[in-house]
Amino acid sequence: MHLLGRLTEASNATWLARLGDPHEGPLVVYKPIRGERPLWDFPDGTLAGRERAAYLLSELGGWHVVPPTILRDGPAGVGMVQAWIGAADRPAESIVHVIRVGSLSHGLIPVLRATDADGAPLLVAHEDGADIRSLAVLDCVLNNTDRKGAHAFRHHDRLYAVDHGVTFHHEPKLRTVLWGWAGQPLPAPEIARLHRLREMLAAAPDDPLDPAGEVRTHLSAVEHRALRQRIDDLLADGAFPEPDGQWPAIPWPPI
Repeated sequence: MHLLGRLTEASNATWLARLGDPHEGPLVVYKPIRGERPLWDFPDGTLAGRERAAYLLSELGGWHVVPPTILRDGPAGVGMVQAWIGAADRPAESIVHVIRVGSLSHGLIPVLRATDADGAPLLVAHEDGADIRSLAVLDCVLNNTDRKGAHAFRHHDRLYAVDHGVTFHHEPKLRTVLWGWAGQPLPAPEIARLHRLREMLAAAPDDPLDPAGEVRTHLSAVEHRALRQRIDDLLADGAFPEPDGQWPAIPWPPI
């Protein structure tokens, strides 16, 4: 692994790196565990482990939106290594937009009112699409507490989602910009997906070489039980959750 530079806007130590050839090898994001800032509400496990678990859940459930993510050693020690998505000739396209009030177009769902530096009213809106709606279901399963607009984007017309270090808490902490379907019934394909995922997690052997079994190794026992309970609750309710007022519903900053 060859470090190219530190991503300074990240809240924890994060590097852009190449694997193999230092000039032409594949680009990756490297987040070493030793660079993680302690979080009082996530005392167990590591952010890197949660990133790996989120990738595994995305694959097990058939979402396939989290870039390939592994745990491995690196120049600053063991950490998360994730495929970098994007290229200079075709940058990633955000699915969340800031627009003027009155200019809302078809295909956008407003979720937040805002103002610009001059006090003019704005709207924060996300795109409406089956793949984004499906991502919102994954965030419910992960109990994602930080789905900012920059954390979900398209590249070559494919949806990707990144930054899943603060997920899997055993208490409800969903905080996202993807509230456009709150209270609406879950689509039938998502219900079928959740049933399959529940069965895989329930039948997972105590074997870290099994993907569903590995998920268990990155979470505490109470977090793993809460993960399965969230799936049960989604199936029982049959609908997207709504903000309950007990926890900030929108991450800050939202973009």
